[in-house]
Formats: sequence, C-alpha cells, structure tokens
Amino acid sequence: MNLRRDVFQAIADPTRRAILLLLTSQSMTAGAIAANFDTARPTVSKHLQILIECELIEQEPNGREMHYHLNPQKIKEIAAFIEPFRKLWDDRFNKLEAIMKKHKPK
Repeated sequence: MNLRRDVFQAIADPTRRAILLLLTSQSMTAGAIAANFDTARPTVSKHLQILIECELIEQEPNGREMHYHLNPQKIKEIAAFIEPFRKLWDDRFNKLEAIMKKHKPK
C-alpha cells in the first residue's frame, strides 16, 4: 500500500523540521543525521522515510552509503503556496501597527 502523506503534517513535526535544517548545508547519511538527535536510529529512519514520501528530501546512493539531501523544487512549491498567506498576514499586522501608533497614549 502506497501511503500518500501530507507535506504540512510532515513539517509540523519538530524533528523533521530539524532534519530539513540539517540538510540545508550538505547531504548526509542516516547515521550522521541520527547523531544529531537523542532518539533511536530507527526513529530517525522513520522520519527520513516520511520526508522522502512527501518528496521533501531525496536519497542517493554514494558507494555503500545512502545520502539524503533536500529536494529544492518541492521546498520552492511549498514556499510559493505559503507566500500569499504570509503577505496577507504581513499586511494585516502592518495595518494593526499603524492603528496602534495612532491611538498611542500620550
């Protein structure tokens, strides 16, 4: 059974977000990634599998090791989806800030 995971559920987990941050600077093996966490390696492997299923990271064989790296195209897709919401909230907070400055007690 091929389970399709939701990308936003995947990035809601703090461990998976931390893995994504680790992979922003370089590709890494599962062991190198797991060394950064105080959890069992199978737990980190499960997180990696979820990130792969969501296409947020990719795995690539390098000799006898498997290296994991970000999928920049998928990250761009997520950023493009979120951008209108970010802009909407920035505009709302800017308006609220302007109102607050007008009504600032003297």
